[in-house]
Amino acid sequence: MINLDFTLLIQLVNFLVTLLVLNALLIRPIREIIKQRADKMSGLVGDTEGFLDAANQKLSNYETALSEARRNASAVRDAQKEQGLAREQELVTAASEEAQAILQASRKQVAKDVQEAMETLKGQVGALAEKATAKVLG
Repeated sequence: MINLDFTLLIQLVNFLVTLLVLNALLIRPIREIIKQRADKMSGLVGDTEGFLDAANQKLSNYETALSEARRNASAVRDAQKEQGLAREQELVTAASEEAQAILQASRKQVAKDVQEAMETLKGQVGALAEKATAKVLG
């Protein structure tokens, strides 16, 4: 059977002293270290979230600036294209006018040459007719 004597009281006191010593030497410092680690981890998680938010904000700003730059480049490209088309139209118009002027001058020169040839031939018609008549008559 179980004897409840003085040794049980000593064992109980021994257990309580050991529990207090272990609590003071091991359990409390380990709990403090675990608490410090948890605080540090929550701080690191907070920092990480802050960095992620900052990175997302910077990425958003970059994408906004990039889309704005693309819009500006597109506007500049369109303006340059319009200027190029207008300049092309001016050049085509000027070349067409120049070609018309050259063609007109060439036509006038050809008409003048034809007129001169006709006048020369009119002057020679009489002489040619006499030669032809002389040859036919004999």
